[in-house]
Amino acid sequence: MVPPGRALSILASLLICTSAAPVARAGEAMLVPLQCRLGDGPWQDCQMRVEELGAHWFLLIGERRIEFRHDGRGAVTMQEQGRSREVTSRWREDHSLCWDGTCARGEIPLD
Repeated sequence: MVPPGRALSILASLLICTSAAPVARAGEAMLVPLQCRLGDGPWQDCQMRVEELGAHWFLLIGERRIEFRHDGRGAVTMQEQGRSREVTSRWREDHSLCWDGTCARGEIPLD
Protein backbone atom coordinates (compact mmCIF):
# COMPACT_ATOMS: atom_id res chain seq x y z
CA MET A 1 0.00 0.00 0.00
CA VAL A 2 1.25 3.49 -0.86
CA PRO A 3 1.41 5.90 2.11
CA PRO A 4 -1.08 8.83 1.74
CA GLY A 5 1.68 11.47 1.48
CA ARG A 6 3.45 9.47 -1.25
CA ALA A 7 0.19 8.93 -3.16
CA LEU A 8 -0.39 12.69 -3.27
CA SER A 9 3.16 13.23 -4.52
CA ILE A 10 2.65 10.65 -7.30
CA LEU A 11 -0.66 12.24 -8.30
CA ALA A 12 0.91 15.71 -8.42
CA SER A 13 3.73 14.38 -10.64
CA LEU A 14 1.23 12.79 -13.02
CA LEU A 15 -0.75 16.03 -13.28
CA ILE A 16 2.39 18.03 -14.04
CA CYS A 17 3.49 15.57 -16.74
CA THR A 18 0.03 15.45 -18.28
CA SER A 19 -0.45 19.21 -18.31
CA ALA A 20 2.83 19.68 -20.20
CA ALA A 21 1.62 17.52 -23.10
CA PRO A 22 -0.15 19.26 -26.00
CA VAL A 23 -3.88 18.69 -25.89
CA ALA A 24 -6.44 19.42 -28.56
CA ARG A 25 -10.19 19.47 -28.24
CA ALA A 26 -12.41 17.93 -30.91
CA GLY A 27 -12.27 20.12 -34.01
CA GLU A 28 -9.17 22.01 -32.83
CA ALA A 29 -5.64 21.66 -34.14
CA MET A 30 -2.85 20.62 -31.78
CA LEU A 31 0.35 22.71 -31.82
CA VAL A 32 3.48 20.87 -30.76
CA PRO A 33 6.85 22.63 -30.29
CA LEU A 34 9.66 20.69 -31.99
CA GLN A 35 13.04 21.15 -33.60
CA CYS A 36 13.25 20.78 -37.38
CA ARG A 37 15.96 20.51 -39.98
CA LEU A 38 15.74 20.98 -43.72
CA GLY A 39 18.29 18.91 -45.62
CA ASP A 40 21.73 19.30 -44.03
CA GLY A 41 20.81 22.68 -42.50
CA PRO A 42 20.92 23.48 -38.79
CA TRP A 43 18.30 22.34 -36.28
CA GLN A 44 15.85 25.15 -35.54
CA ASP A 45 12.74 25.66 -33.46
CA CYS A 46 9.53 24.80 -35.30
CA GLN A 47 5.97 23.69 -34.64
CA MET A 48 3.90 20.76 -35.77
CA ARG A 49 0.26 21.65 -36.30
CA VAL A 50 -1.77 18.45 -36.14
CA GLU A 51 -5.12 18.70 -37.92
CA GLU A 52 -5.93 14.98 -37.70
CA LEU A 53 -3.68 12.76 -35.61
CA GLY A 54 -1.74 10.35 -37.80
CA ALA A 55 -3.40 11.57 -41.00
CA HIS A 56 -2.90 15.32 -41.59
CA TRP A 57 -0.29 17.68 -40.14
CA PHE A 58 1.93 20.66 -40.98
CA LEU A 59 5.46 21.63 -40.04
CA LEU A 60 5.81 25.37 -39.50
CA ILE A 61 9.50 26.19 -39.92
CA GLY A 62 10.17 29.92 -39.92
CA GLU A 63 8.13 31.29 -42.82
CA ARG A 64 7.75 27.84 -44.40
CA ARG A 65 4.63 25.72 -44.10
CA ILE A 66 5.02 22.09 -45.17
CA GLU A 67 1.87 19.96 -45.28
CA PHE A 68 1.78 16.19 -44.79
CA ARG A 69 -1.00 13.67 -45.38
CA HIS A 70 -0.98 9.97 -44.57
CA ASP A 71 -3.37 7.82 -46.59
CA GLY A 72 -3.84 5.17 -43.89
CA ARG A 73 -2.07 2.52 -45.98
CA GLY A 74 1.51 3.68 -45.47
CA ALA A 75 1.94 6.42 -48.08
CA VAL A 76 2.81 9.94 -46.92
CA THR A 77 2.48 12.94 -49.24
CA MET A 78 4.36 16.18 -48.58
CA GLN A 79 3.15 19.44 -50.12
CA GLU A 80 4.86 22.83 -50.16
CA GLN A 81 4.19 25.84 -52.38
CA GLY A 82 1.61 23.94 -54.43
CA ARG A 83 3.98 21.07 -55.25
CA SER A 84 3.12 17.65 -53.88
CA ARG A 85 5.15 14.44 -53.79
CA GLU A 86 5.18 11.13 -51.97
CA VAL A 87 7.92 10.88 -49.32
CA THR A 88 9.42 8.07 -47.29
CA SER A 89 9.12 8.29 -43.49
CA ARG A 90 11.91 6.91 -41.35
CA TRP A 91 13.37 7.21 -37.88
CA ARG A 92 17.04 8.13 -37.64
CA GLU A 93 19.60 7.18 -35.01
CA ASP A 94 19.38 10.68 -33.45
CA HIS A 95 15.66 10.00 -32.67
CA SER A 96 14.41 12.35 -35.36
CA LEU A 97 11.62 11.45 -37.76
CA CYS A 98 12.40 12.34 -41.36
CA TRP A 99 10.36 12.57 -44.52
CA ASP A 100 13.12 12.42 -47.10
CA GLY A 101 15.24 15.53 -46.25
CA THR A 102 12.76 17.19 -43.85
CA CYS A 103 13.31 16.09 -40.23
CA ALA A 104 11.68 16.78 -36.86
CA ARG A 105 12.61 15.79 -33.32
CA GLY A 106 10.91 16.15 -29.96
CA GLU A 107 7.55 14.95 -28.60
CA ILE A 108 6.09 13.98 -31.99
CA PRO A 109 2.46 12.81 -31.70
CA LEU A 110 2.11 9.74 -33.87
CA ASP A 111 -1.44 8.47 -33.38
